[in-house]
Amino acid sequence: MIGGRRLQRESLGFDPKTPSVARLYDYLLGGKDHFPADRAAAERILEVAPELRAAARANRAFLGRAVRFLAGAGVEQFLDIGTGLPAPGNVHEVAPAARVVYVDRDPVVLVHARALLAGQGDTTVVEGDLREPEALLKDPEVLRALDFDRPVGVLLSAVMHHVEDADEPEKIVATLRDALAPGSYLVLSHGTSDARAAAVERATEVYRTADTPLTLRGRERIAGLFQGFELVDPGLVWLPEWRPEQADLIDFGDGPQSSLALGGVGRKG
Repeated sequence: MIGGRRLQRESLGFDPKTPSVARLYDYLLGGKDHFPADRAAAERILEVAPELRAAARANRAFLGRAVRFLAGAGVEQFLDIGTGLPAPGNVHEVAPAARVVYVDRDPVVLVHARALLAGQGDTTVVEGDLREPEALLKDPEVLRALDFDRPVGVLLSAVMHHVEDADEPEKIVATLRDALAPGSYLVLSHGTSDARAAAVERATEVYRTADTPLTLRGRERIAGLFQGFELVDPGLVWLPEWRPEQADLIDFGDGPQSSLALGGVGRKG
């Protein structure tokens, strides 16, 4: 139960004529697993927010740096929710010694993930919906793969802004947090309208034609998602500012705020 009501969720159906957020992201990253409707929607977004292509790369680079940090901190198991289509720098590639559970509800993502990720290292691919965290945490495949009595790295990379306010995003993250052992981590990146508000709002209109809308939030609201976690340095920052590494520096001519997203890593004490 979330918010006193039982959510009746269904898996997304496959409709190549409706833009998919996973396939939009794939297009922005330079991938090949998308359809004409996805390309057309992405190009409409890029007309008003041309930095979005670099922002997608910045998000992927942030995820890689965060996973390396967690692996260095001794985390040996990861729960990647809303994993999206496989792309260079998958979690199991960054942390090859770890157990990784990839979760998504998009049927195209699941087909590709099961073909390309399952069996690569100690990985499991699970169909699940972030908006139903209780069901996800009880999923038999998740429980077989992960030991919640030991630290887990929960990865919410560019996915919480696809959760509408009516689905109580703070409660979703709190449910995940309460299931974690001390020493676990939350990695979260989230789109924001704190910069380039007018262009971002026009881009949001395009996302409303996709399978999942976009709900951007401000810094204070995003910081609230880390309640119960202690943010590690440098805190909640623009994505290129989170422990940058020379190998994945991306040129943002107008500054790091052109990444259009904030990211941070929190540790549960």
